[in-house]
Amino acid sequence: MSVPQLLALLLALSVSVHIGCAGAFIAWRGGARPASALLVGASATGTACALYLTAVGAYQ
Repeated sequence: MSVPQLLALLLALSVSVHIGCAGAFIAWRGGARPASALLVGASATGTACALYLTAVGAYQ
């Protein structure tokens, strides 16, 4: 794995975790129970990571 690929992977993980945390926090503050908020955050994390890595793969 080259350095640019590794940096793209780290960036994808960082961005997706931030999106997931924001989604979980918004769901929790919106009235969802903590377990449901964590599921919302986890699904947002997975979706964001998949979209980002797909875009990087299509670009290269």
